[in-house]
This record gives sequence, C-alpha cells and structure tokens, in this order.
Amino acid sequence: MENIKEKKIQDSEADVLTLEEAFGRLDQVVEALESREISLEDSFRIYQEGMKLLRMCNEKIDQVEKKILVINGEGGLDEF
Repeated sequence: MENIKEKKIQDSEADVLTLEEAFGRLDQVVEALESREISLEDSFRIYQEGMKLLRMCNEKIDQVEKKILVINGEGGLDEF
C-alpha cells in the first residue's frame, strides 16, 4: 500500500477518479486514520481528503441515479 501520508489527492484529481478508485482510496484513508502511528496533523489532513472523496462519490452516485430515472421515464421500469 502506498504511504497515504505522502500522497495527498488534489481536488482536480478527485474529479477524474472512477467511483471504484475513489472507494479504494477511501479504504486507504480509513486504514490510515485507524493507525496508531499517525500524527494529529496528518489525521486531520487525511480526514479532509476522505471527506472530499466522500462528497465526490455521493455526487457521482447521484448522477447515476438521475440517469437511471431519466431512462425509466422514457419507458423503462419505475424502480431500479
């Protein structure tokens, strides 16, 4: 695993991550935050990164749900 303290994701990078990549990165964030060897400063920075990733994931999931609703509105099933 890459050292999460050394690799900080930038906002522009978060926009190009796939949902799967973002979830993988979130797993790394959680693992780092659970580590007893992390400083308070690094914990705060990594937490902020995790929150950015979480917002991005929620936005992407919302976009997919809207696309599904549009497809359903055009004659598909009402539920997904």
